[in-house]
Amino acid sequence: MDLTEHTVESKTIFQGQIIRVTLDQARLPDGKVASREVVYHPGGVAVLALDGEDQVTLVRQYRYPIGRELLELPAGKLDHGAEEDRLLGAQRELSEETGLEAEEWTYLGYMLASPGFCNEALHMYLARGLRRREQHLDEDEFLDVVTMPFGQLVEQVMDGRITDAKTIATTLKVKTLLGL
Repeated sequence: MDLTEHTVESKTIFQGQIIRVTLDQARLPDGKVASREVVYHPGGVAVLALDGEDQVTLVRQYRYPIGRELLELPAGKLDHGAEEDRLLGAQRELSEETGLEAEEWTYLGYMLASPGFCNEALHMYLARGLRRREQHLDEDEFLDVVTMPFGQLVEQVMDGRITDAKTIATTLKVKTLLGL
């Protein structure tokens, strides 16, 4: 059975600086029409920076939509959407948020956090061979840099203290890849 839904009509109902929201009418496989609300996002990157002593660098920041601080991997949106080189975006975000640069980069794939309503693809990287430089946050960005053993991060992912999807997915990919 072909499960494809075909757009019949699409209307932009919000255009922000980061996202665009449409209200669509889609033809379903059985021929009926249903409404679909879609959030378009330029995509993003997340970086697990792991040093030679198996210490990982994270950031703690306040997340306005949920009204609390989260401990998560350095990450950010692709500034030029899907056209931006993902690796350059990952290097930029790691440098901006933590002041770290890396000699070795491993692409871990991407995840779709909420494909039921959003097209955001988040690309995951492992960064090694770290050098500390100067942190240079965006003017509206406030965060604390936190370092912990990789094993402790895995423990916090598994016991539910870490709830950020990109941090969970990237951590478990690195754990599997490196056998840590």
